[in-house]
Amino acid sequence: MTLHDPNISGSSRPVIRPLDEAAINRIAAGEVVERPASAVKELVENALDAGARRIAVDYAVGGKVLIRVTDDGCGMTAEDLPLAVARHATSKIDGSDLLNIRSFGFRGEALASLGAVGRLTVTSRVEGGEGAQITVAGGQMTGPRPAAAQKGTVIELRDLFYATPARLKFLRTDRAEAQAIAEVVRRLAMAEPSVGFTLSEVVEGAAPRVIFRADPQSGDFFDALHGRLSGILGADFTTNALKIDVERDGLRLTGYAALPTYSRGSSVQQFVFVNGRPVLDRMLLGALRVAYFDFLSRDRHPAAVLNLICDPERVDVNVHPAKSEVRFREPEAARSLIITGLRTALSGAGHRASTTVADATLAALRPEAAAQAMAPRIYQMDRPSQASFARAAEWQAPASTGFAETPLARVEPADERPQADEEAYPLGAAKAQLHGNYIVAQTARGMVIVDQHAAHERLVYERLKRQMAEAGIKAQALLIPEIVELSPTDASRLLDHAEELARLGLAIEPFGGAAVAVRETPAILGAVSAADLLRDVLDELADLGRIDSLQAKIEAILSRMACHGSVRSGRGLRPDEMNALLREMEATPHSGQCNHGRPTYVELKLHDIERLFGRR
Repeated sequence: MTLHDPNISGSSRPVIRPLDEAAINRIAAGEVVERPASAVKELVENALDAGARRIAVDYAVGGKVLIRVTDDGCGMTAEDLPLAVARHATSKIDGSDLLNIRSFGFRGEALASLGAVGRLTVTSRVEGGEGAQITVAGGQMTGPRPAAAQKGTVIELRDLFYATPARLKFLRTDRAEAQAIAEVVRRLAMAEPSVGFTLSEVVEGAAPRVIFRADPQSGDFFDALHGRLSGILGADFTTNALKIDVERDGLRLTGYAALPTYSRGSSVQQFVFVNGRPVLDRMLLGALRVAYFDFLSRDRHPAAVLNLICDPERVDVNVHPAKSEVRFREPEAARSLIITGLRTALSGAGHRASTTVADATLAALRPEAAAQAMAPRIYQMDRPSQASFARAAEWQAPASTGFAETPLARVEPADERPQADEEAYPLGAAKAQLHGNYIVAQTARGMVIVDQHAAHERLVYERLKRQMAEAGIKAQALLIPEIVELSPTDASRLLDHAEELARLGLAIEPFGGAAVAVRETPAILGAVSAADLLRDVLDELADLGRIDSLQAKIEAILSRMACHGSVRSGRGLRPDEMNALLREMEATPHSGQCNHGRPTYVELKLHDIERLFGRR
């Protein structure tokens, strides 16, 4: 095969010529309309911008043959329709200020792009006006002409990519494309809980099959969002989710975030919005991951629906034609708000664990479920070497040296409070210890089973973190500084963060050229390779623009110390020790899960227990 190189001299030089309108529209469509789901997104966003309260989406053959979006918005007149299907014509901005965008759409490309690659029909009527219809096929416009119509707009797109058949080869199966359409509608339904959505599949020779339905929710924003999320993500999510509403420096974060014990095996239940716009922003999703870092193992993912609200002039949504990417004027402020807001909410949850833990326990106790028991969930996290742990143990403060011998800092006599008073506490009064590891407590509403090692591991870990925050991270001076050769760009990036690294116990300074001298490393890490440590930091700076890996390594050591310093499985506890453990759990944030994301206790309500024995 011979490749043509325009730079090779020939009979004539390349000629610059303008492209025709049809080619321009098809090129633009390649950016805006990647697949049927992209078309659905653009059309539903237009309906929302038109003030629609109910939106119906119909599709056939995964959206390849038919996409129809019907809304009850403000509608368009016959004079508006030719402009609506023209490129770069829009009612949403006047072009004078591209940083003050308050609508979903603003580029004026969607309908023109769809008409360039498919057969597009737009039928619309304004209140009190006459209906009109316009058709665009392969970029050729017909109409407008009178048409019967309800108030609002119906946009029908048939034979997507018929004008660019090569694009059809890159589409996935009908089922995969239909799933992508459903995901787009679900995300937009979460963004607008007061709007009703219906998604239906049109099958030839049969009635349309409703795939998704979300009725308009009433009440204030949080009530409406709570109802919408219950319908989309399920009652388990909303039952185990914390309300998020924090504001700082002109930024506001709202939504719901699930408890750590309600974690998922993938990131499928992570939804982030900016001013109500669904986005796939790496920085924001990274901040969500960091907020939960201390509570989940590496193979588990948090569940959350978050909306970051700010002045439109502080965020640029004109980054990509698909509008799924944004750029913040102050990215660090947005990231910090998500991390601190979520961590504050999780701390406020105290010892609370998700109800799904109890549901799984009850299911396992039923005879029919026991016969089909699945393999237990495996939790894991990075572990430092034994040598690193031995070195780190020397850091442990004097106040924490007795963890292995004394299960609690304070042990109360068992007879100091009446048993009835103990049962009034959330985790109740200890009644027994089973198999040397499980504390059984009675509450006013049922019973609690506590994993004593997992619970105390979390308590010790929280103490160690408090000590580190108060005393700081001690640095260990290297006898001979380690010189690490880097690229000029990497060296400059590291030195820009030298002050932040020093607070984490890693002292670096320039050593001429692109070399960096490492003079101190965090003492708690023991003997480490300074070069490998710097490369880990550089990878994270390139990925997220921040340093979290070093903090993560230090906290992994503390977690290891807490595991070894906590009360061991098999150790018998007196009633007063068990009750003291329960009281400390109630007073300690995050004690509902251990350092690896496992639940530390299970609560069974009395009515559930009675059902197990057929009493209800």
